[in-house]
Amino acid sequence: MSESNLAARSDGLEGQVSGARVIAQALKTQDVNYMFGIVGIPVTEIALAAQEVGIRYIGMRNEQAACYAASAVGYLTGRPLIVIGGSSERSQETMGAFQEFPQVEACRLYSKFSARPSSIEAIPSIIEKAVRSSIYGRPGACYVDIPADFVNLQVNVNSIKYVECCMPPPISMAETSAVRMAASVIRNAKQPLVIIGKGAAYARAEESIRKLVEQCQLPFLPTPMGKGVIRDNHPNCVAAARSRALQFADVIVLLGARLNWILHFGLPPRYQPDVKFIQVDICAEELGNNVRPAVTLLGDINAVTKQLLEQFDKTPWQYPPESEWWKVLREKMKSNEALSKELASKKSLPMNYYTVFYHVQEQLPRDCFVVSEGANTMDIGRTVLQNYLPRHRLDAGTFGTMGVGLGFAIAAAIVAKDRNPGKRVICVEGDSAFGFSGMEVETICRYNLPIVLLVVNNNGIYQGFDAESWKEMLKFGDATTVAPPMSLLPQSHYEHIMTAFGGKGYFVQTPEELQKSLRQSLADTTNPSLINIMIEPQATRKAQDFHWLTQSNL
Repeated sequence: MSESNLAARSDGLEGQVSGARVIAQALKTQDVNYMFGIVGIPVTEIALAAQEVGIRYIGMRNEQAACYAASAVGYLTGRPLIVIGGSSERSQETMGAFQEFPQVEACRLYSKFSARPSSIEAIPSIIEKAVRSSIYGRPGACYVDIPADFVNLQVNVNSIKYVECCMPPPISMAETSAVRMAASVIRNAKQPLVIIGKGAAYARAEESIRKLVEQCQLPFLPTPMGKGVIRDNHPNCVAAARSRALQFADVIVLLGARLNWILHFGLPPRYQPDVKFIQVDICAEELGNNVRPAVTLLGDINAVTKQLLEQFDKTPWQYPPESEWWKVLREKMKSNEALSKELASKKSLPMNYYTVFYHVQEQLPRDCFVVSEGANTMDIGRTVLQNYLPRHRLDAGTFGTMGVGLGFAIAAAIVAKDRNPGKRVICVEGDSAFGFSGMEVETICRYNLPIVLLVVNNNGIYQGFDAESWKEMLKFGDATTVAPPMSLLPQSHYEHIMTAFGGKGYFVQTPEELQKSLRQSLADTTNPSLINIMIEPQATRKAQDFHWLTQSNL
């Protein structure tokens, strides 16, 4: 029996099919396997229909977290991020209908494709174009708007023509002359550096990039989401000397990394005024942003890296491992690592960030997903918590928004359960960041996901106060007038949120308690857990050569 006939029979009307079923089947035909959302009028039936055709539906507690989860699945699987929203009935347009809003027009500013099908029959082609637009070129979100009256409207099953699944994205390659020029610039570099970005991870370019780095003996620096494309403990990784590497490199190869705020726009004083950038990117509009590159290589990161390798295969070349540049980088790495170890070894209580992350890193499975968000929690965690596999680190990235953590963790856990049973997800949250989407703990427990949540709790945003200081401060007035805006309630027991829904919760104040609770959490493969880790409220990062963001006067 054909899929369309099955759809018609399950709808309960012989020869008829509902709009909800057409949407679900069109998504399934385009190899969409996961759906995250919150049901309500008019989209409840779409979620039910999705389950009936074999799409896994994960009900979230907040639409924001659902979008974060969907975007993470898109990154992890290479499949699309499609936002499907319900809108008012067509007959009620301009009348002030329930939640009436020009959604298609609004979403055009933020998505690669935004459309509203003119009929149920048009839905399959609209879905196919949304999926294709989402994964072709630079990947991004697409929006499909569904009028409320379409959801339950029945049409003749024979009028629906499902569009065959779109082909995989075409692989584009850079101009040969540009590749030769890039190889020449690299050969003549005195202080080269490779920067590995999220685009390299998405392109699954890890094998070719590793070969390029090792064959040419180039130092490399991963961006936050580029961690793990080459393992963090690789001898050529200079992440521990990030500032020095960026500031004094004379040739920088950007592999799927943008010169945005994360890389300080490619401008002095973070970089040398005459540094030569070789940009490798799939998006033409990104080439030349903020700086004029020496060479631009437009194409798929994996394919272009292989083109570069061909040049170095024809004429072998290797950057001298004992050069002065390598000596400078290694000395800086050694001093920074020594400082981090000194901070981690402090015995005073409450603990600091480095002590916490040192003990966490000791127990982390090498193949686990690491999800992180927060201010110091995320920034310090990037330098201490290691990634050994590509696409196994998820954090706030370019937009730097808080609230991404639990949605990302849920997505990683769902994918892990399907593709790598037994693989763990470690979600490291600042206490402030956890507050953005803390109710997703219920989602984690409902689906029994293999997630260990670590809440690094300093009682505040950036910094907070201990309980005694908080009490003393309130003697001088109401909290709304005397408490600094970044302070949160001291000693909050976030672990109770996890136990409220059936998971395991731990409240820890010492390294020994942290070690024990983490060991128990990792050993427990049947329950998610949350470890609430109390640290020094005024703890901060080690001194930075350059501020990551504009600093507050506080």
